[in-house]
Amino acid sequence: MSEHPRLVQVRQSILKRNDVAARALRERFHQAGTYVVSLVSSPGAGKTEFLEKILGQLRGTDRVAAIVGDLATDNDARRLARSQAPVRQITTGTVCHLEAEMIEAALEGWPLEQLDFLFIENVGNLVCPSTFDLGEDLRLVLVSVTEGEDKPQKYPAIFHTADIAIVTKTDLATAVGFDHQAAHRSIQAVRPGIEVFEVSAKTGAGMAPFLTALRSRRAAARPDRAPPQVGAGRPAVAHASGSGDRPRTPAGAGHEPPSIEDSPRQFGSP
Repeated sequence: MSEHPRLVQVRQSILKRNDVAARALRERFHQAGTYVVSLVSSPGAGKTEFLEKILGQLRGTDRVAAIVGDLATDNDARRLARSQAPVRQITTGTVCHLEAEMIEAALEGWPLEQLDFLFIENVGNLVCPSTFDLGEDLRLVLVSVTEGEDKPQKYPAIFHTADIAIVTKTDLATAVGFDHQAAHRSIQAVRPGIEVFEVSAKTGAGMAPFLTALRSRRAAARPDRAPPQVGAGRPAVAHASGSGDRPRTPAGAGHEPPSIEDSPRQFGSP
């Protein structure tokens, strides 16, 4: 007897449970006034360096924190902690993406109402994360100039569920012969109308326009949340140990149950 029907049922059950958890998270974030941004990309596209720059630049005027997911090691969390923002690590083991229940567990003890922005760096993967809603307000998909102009056409699902596309490592564009126009055509062919930013976290090029757009989106999504005072400092959350559901694409293969640290580690001094 074929096992395919059973696999389909298991996948549907996993996705349904995730959607329920994501919906609860989205409502929780909205009630707290926290604007949540997730980042997805293939490994090596520059997510961590880009996010480190964002945290460092926002931290002077906004209350920020981050959750980072990886199959193994806490290297990226330690790197992000250099920004002096509160950071927590989720180690997924064999699971190639983050899920809403993982985020829920990692948030334990964090007073969300004291955060303006929460960033979630997903596991490096352009396939599985497209299927799992994390309750975020904004999903960024990153692709580096070293990956080729046609990457969006090879992995369309993740671009379908993204809100903004970020072309990273533009300081290497000339060296690798990157065709900017071809890349933009590729992105727009897959996700017509999506906003695209080109940035270099290394040189800082393109970061200011992106941060302006990010703040504008937060202001539109949280109009009842007063903007923070310049120099307000770090959020009190550092001392701690909505809208509609996000569209997703059909699930891929099944996966093993996720493994999350009982007490997600927090890096960075309070």
